[in-house]
Amino acid sequence: MDLENQARIMGFAEKYGKENLIVVLGGGEAEASGLAAETVSTGDPTFAGPLAGVSLGLKAYHIFELKDEVDATVYDEQISMMEMVLDVGQIVDEVKTYRK
Repeated sequence: MDLENQARIMGFAEKYGKENLIVVLGGGEAEASGLAAETVSTGDPTFAGPLAGVSLGLKAYHIFELKDEVDATVYDEQISMMEMVLDVGQIVDEVKTYRK
């Protein structure tokens, strides 16, 4: 997760409260999605960004996990194609790891 997004998320957590936020990820690779989930949950593991050493405890979900929560037409137009070419199960399993 880039430094700018880390700063945005930190700002939202301060403004709205951690208990009022979730993070929705859309990465196409399990490892990158897991790293982003870890960053918003326990802090930046690379110790390079604003969330280095900052455990926000936010829950992260991949957009694939929220399919039933998104308007079907929008999901179909914007996301469904990626379900055909990505390893959805691996990505979701990796992100779920950081919610346990």
